[in-house]
Amino acid sequence: MNNNTSDNLKIILREGNQYDLPEMLQLFKDTITTVCNKDYNTDQLEAWKSGADNQERWEKVISKQYILIAESENKMAGFCTLDQGNYIDLLFVHKDYQHQGIASKLYRLIEKEALQQNQKFLTADVSKTAKPFFERMNFKIIQEQIVSVKGVDLVNYKMEKSL
Repeated sequence: MNNNTSDNLKIILREGNQYDLPEMLQLFKDTITTVCNKDYNTDQLEAWKSGADNQERWEKVISKQYILIAESENKMAGFCTLDQGNYIDLLFVHKDYQHQGIASKLYRLIEKEALQQNQKFLTADVSKTAKPFFERMNFKIIQEQIVSVKGVDLVNYKMEKSL
């Protein structure tokens, strides 16, 4: 699947596999550090990034979830994962590719996958940083949540969209 975004940026969307994991983990940590730092303090960012060290969790992502990868110039520009057909577990876009339509492209294909699986709704636990994006995709806040990660509290939002 070839798709063009703004400024003729060439984006290739494809399904992910276990070979993508190292780059996914790096993108996960880098995006939290650089993109989410206006919404969370240093302790919160470090606690959140430590999730990359949970090897068992990431092996489950690779083996059990539907993964979409966005690539540009042979670099991972973003990724999105769908768990159990209706839960968006991860949606991250590389710091150098923010605001270029990549999250929207990934999301639209994830929603299409959920519809093909006859899902009636999508849910996600969404960071403060990602909340405006999910609202633009017509998700509604079900509740604000406090998640404790390594003893550090982070605010996020349980969000849902009817399909």
